[in-house]
Amino acid sequence: MNGILVVNKKRGCTSRDVVNILCKKFRTKKIGHTGTLDPIAEGVLVVPIGKALKVSELLTASEKEYLAEVILGYETDMLDITGKEIKRNIPTATKEDIERVLKSFIGKQKQEVPMYSAVKIGGKKLYEYARLGIKIEPPLRDIEVFSLTLEDEPLYQNNEIKFTIRCLVSKGTYIRSLIRDIAYKLGTYGTMKSLVRTRQGIFTLKESYTIKDIQNDNYHLLTIHEALPNIKVTKVDDKTLKKIQNGMVLDSFFEEDLSLIVDKDNREIAIYQKTDDGKVKPYKMIEV
Repeated sequence: MNGILVVNKKRGCTSRDVVNILCKKFRTKKIGHTGTLDPIAEGVLVVPIGKALKVSELLTASEKEYLAEVILGYETDMLDITGKEIKRNIPTATKEDIERVLKSFIGKQKQEVPMYSAVKIGGKKLYEYARLGIKIEPPLRDIEVFSLTLEDEPLYQNNEIKFTIRCLVSKGTYIRSLIRDIAYKLGTYGTMKSLVRTRQGIFTLKESYTIKDIQNDNYHLLTIHEALPNIKVTKVDDKTLKKIQNGMVLDSFFEEDLSLIVDKDNREIAIYQKTDDGKVKPYKMIEV
């Protein structure tokens, strides 16, 4: 079984849980995922299967869209409601304040990775340091916020402010950290109540399938071409096909930087890449 499945992950399970379920369903261990979602999060999880695993890095889109519920007034060690409260005050931000601060976050910036994350320092994951109570400086990441909007009227209740934001961000952005930083700029503390990934690149929530759908065989497995529509397809003859299957460097026979090579039966064989000297070489071998 080969292709890409767009899963609607439900809250409460890990991305690895989804992979394990699908491994049993499709009776293969050749399944992965691109773009981990925390257990508290739900939404789009892109799952390559079989030979599609070879193009996983191309499926990791540069843009991801999320809907996040925010609570202003306190912060937890995990930066979401599953963590232990560590800071609290009474927020006074108005709707206008919130909208102004959200606009200020649009653009390129450095973001501090949350301590409860799988990012490694010295061969150990940050959450392992956190659980052991070892203090360590979290790394900074270069991220970009493309858009950030307030989706509803802020609710002022029990010395807290609750609202929802929609954010379009670059790969590697932690929404929990973004909420923390938004709160700091508003002079308070922030915690993520819920998170839904509505889009990863071209893959949307509307076109995703729940685990129940998949268990009931109600799903569509995308081909590599369908999942990577921006990469032009080049069909080759049998003579050129043999050279490509052997991974040979060839004279350029397509205009784009990358091309998905298919045979006369439209089998996906490889992705080839242009070189600076007018040649093309293997970028990813799919079918050999």
